[in-house]
This record gives sequence, C-alpha cells and structure tokens, in this order.
Amino acid sequence: MNAKLTLTIEKSVIERAKDYAQKSGRSLSDLIQSYLERLTTPYEPREEEIPEEFNELFGSVPLTNDLNVKDEIRDIMRKKYNQ
Repeated sequence: MNAKLTLTIEKSVIERAKDYAQKSGRSLSDLIQSYLERLTTPYEPREEEIPEEFNELFGSVPLTNDLNVKDEIRDIMRKKYNQ
C-alpha cells in the first residue's frame, strides 16, 4: 500500500535528484523508495553468493580479530615478487 510523505529538502538537491531520476528513466519517488529500502534492510549474505567450492574452507584457518587484510596481501605480494 502506498502512502504520501512530505519531506523538506534543499531546493538544489531536489533539482539535481529530479535530473538524475529523469536521466535514469525512473521516478523520484521510485529512487527514494529504493534508497530507503536499502538503508533499512539489514544485509544478510545468502549462501548462493559463495561459490560451493569455497564452503569447505570455512573454519579451516583461524583468523584473529586484529587481522589486517591489506597488510597480509602486501606481504604475500612482496614475498612473491621480491624473491
């Protein structure tokens, strides 16, 4: 069921949003509804997002809370290319 909603938004933002909606072929109401749905729906990863061949890997490597993925990748790349 749809309901009307009154918002107070800066005029320049409204104009840019209307232009964006028109260029994307959607209504401003549709854009705002989509945004609010994404904003208020908690993300729950679905099992089908993970390739089946990776399922057996879960839990096989203990990870610490202080793991810095970027540092780990940097170290791996350094070892690989600076032998």
